[in-house]
Amino acid sequence: MIFKESETVELKAQVVDEIKKGVVAFANSGGGTLYVGVADSGEVVGLSDADSDLMSVNNMLRDAIKPDVTLFTLAKIADAGGKRIIAISVQGGAERPYYIAGKGIRPEGVYVRHGAASVPATDTAIRRMIRETDGESYEKMRSIEQELDFACAKNEFEVRGIAFEEPQMMTLGLLNRDKIYTNLAMLLSEQCLHTIKAAVFQDTTQDAFKDRREFGGSLFRQITDAYSYLDLNNNTNSTFDKLLRIDARDYPEAALREALVNAVVHREYSASGSILVKIFADRVEFISPGGLVSGIELGDIMTGYSACRNQNLAAVFYRLQLIEAYGIGILKIFGAYRDSLAKPKIEATPNVFKMTLPNLNFAKTKANKNSDTLY
Repeated sequence: MIFKESETVELKAQVVDEIKKGVVAFANSGGGTLYVGVADSGEVVGLSDADSDLMSVNNMLRDAIKPDVTLFTLAKIADAGGKRIIAISVQGGAERPYYIAGKGIRPEGVYVRHGAASVPATDTAIRRMIRETDGESYEKMRSIEQELDFACAKNEFEVRGIAFEEPQMMTLGLLNRDKIYTNLAMLLSEQCLHTIKAAVFQDTTQDAFKDRREFGGSLFRQITDAYSYLDLNNNTNSTFDKLLRIDARDYPEAALREALVNAVVHREYSASGSILVKIFADRVEFISPGGLVSGIELGDIMTGYSACRNQNLAAVFYRLQLIEAYGIGILKIFGAYRDSLAKPKIEATPNVFKMTLPNLNFAKTKANKNSDTLY
């Protein structure tokens, strides 16, 4: 047999770490065979202890490559010109991308075949492989980032007396069956790639900023920090009925909370951009990437009907009592404005969902001024 490296053949003179790259590349591509004991030139050099080397190769395939690639590989001793070599046959895997365990699902850990070489996959190629294997549900896809810290999430579960260990993480969808972190895990970790941006404006336009913030980290941390910021800017207006002082805040606290949580739970996380919270003199706007879920219209959600884009994320929030039954949030927001002339407003495009809450004190002051004008 004549040995020559190609798109489906790779040669190694001895057992080295580079074998992992070749196997990963073949599994992520159309498959191939890696021969150990054959020099790059094609010369058969053989292996002095093929049995021991075969054991090392099998251990490498089992322990150093994720997900489990052993179902798609077969390593065996072969004879080539009277010398013993190892032939590692690799099929294209069904759970791409395969990667070197110590490197993670990044270009430095994910390889593909390019001609006769094993080269790092691009971020785009890695995401495409994940999507093709895991489906279109963003929260169920494997996270590219696997070094995750759950300090805030663990605290949220602990204060409610709920366990947050590996079995629970698998049940909730933070870990898949291969114990690889999903995008849901990334969202709840301190390494969350998405943020909430908030800004306070001088008046009713975006012409002048008073303040702006960006909240990152775990979604739990973001919600806590963003709500504190909203609460800080939820001013109180005091009036008197004879000797009785009446304090009224600009916005119903329940409405602010529900609008914020709704934006976080229902946004489209596969889309770029942050959730925007804009605080004006007369209103606050919550703008989140992703329009209504396919098949849902604005009128549907006003009936309490809910079709959740991120079902696993919503289930976690429900478990932690951060949301109630699905579809209740919007109704609670409008219920908080039941006795007010000013009402919340919902707008949606194919790419954006926007909830606007009117400032009750601003609306009341404006109504009083209009009433005085009549007289």
